[in-house]
Amino acid sequence: MYDRKFFQTQLGQAALASIAAMTAFVVLSSQISLTSPVAVVASYEQVEIA
Repeated sequence: MYDRKFFQTQLGQAALASIAAMTAFVVLSSQISLTSPVAVVASYEQVEIA
């Protein structure tokens, strides 16, 4: 794994920011999918555009 010196570099800081952003995205997207009603989404008809 990486040592503390890596995370003190600019690349290490960017890696930590990326990990934090991905974690926040997963947490927020899982909350959205749990609260959205599935029946409302399924009631829309799909229209094919030619």
